[in-house]
This record gives sequence, C-alpha cells and structure tokens, in this order.
Amino acid sequence: MEFRVVLTVPDFEAAVAFYRDALGFEQLADWSGEDGRVILLEAGHATLELFDEGQAESVDRIEAGRRVSGPVRLAVEVDDLDGTALRLVAAGAEAEAAPVVPPWGGRNARLRAPDGIQLTLFSET
Repeated sequence: MEFRVVLTVPDFEAAVAFYRDALGFEQLADWSGEDGRVILLEAGHATLELFDEGQAESVDRIEAGRRVSGPVRLAVEVDDLDGTALRLVAAGAEAEAAPVVPPWGGRNARLRAPDGIQLTLFSET
C-alpha cells in the first residue's frame, strides 16, 4: 500500500521549487495536461499521525512556542537539520522558531512553507 498527501497550491512553480528543488524530494512523474499541472514527488516512507487538539497544542508549544498549525502539518526527517532549515528559508519558508530538542528526543525545527503548510523538520541524531 502507498500513502499519498495531495497539496493543492496557489503557486505551482513556487511549490515545485520548494518541495522538489529546495527540500530535495525526487520527482517521479509529471502528469500535467490541458486540465492542469501535477507532479509526483518521492517523499520517503509515509506514516499518519493523528493528534487531538491538546496534543497539537502541546507539540506546537514545544516546537514553535505557540499554537501555529492547522489541521495538517508535514513532518520530514532530514540528515542535516540546520542546513536543510537554512536552505528552505532561503527558498521562501518562514522559520517559526529556533530548532529545539523536544522531550521525545532528536532535534526539531518548525517552518511555514511558502504555501502556508506547517512543516516540522526532524532529525533523530
């Protein structure tokens, strides 16, 4: 089975530049046609986390210092958290807070992608 997240974005070119070029997701397919544009990006192994409002508030407070995320937040494991965060900010993301060491370990950095999606970068090391 495969799990896909579909983002409908207001600026397709900016989203491609951010997710494919800056974040480094590999492009697998381009199914664009006369009805619209679509590409498929490889984003690694997928899991689905379900939070209640209390947990979302707690994680936002730990990672960003305040409640910032909506119903969807993408979390991406990276090898170089600081370098990736800097690259994404240069590509148009907004840093929500400095990287943190959460109670569950590793390091996390919270960003807002140019399309408004909340993005957690995490590193287990």
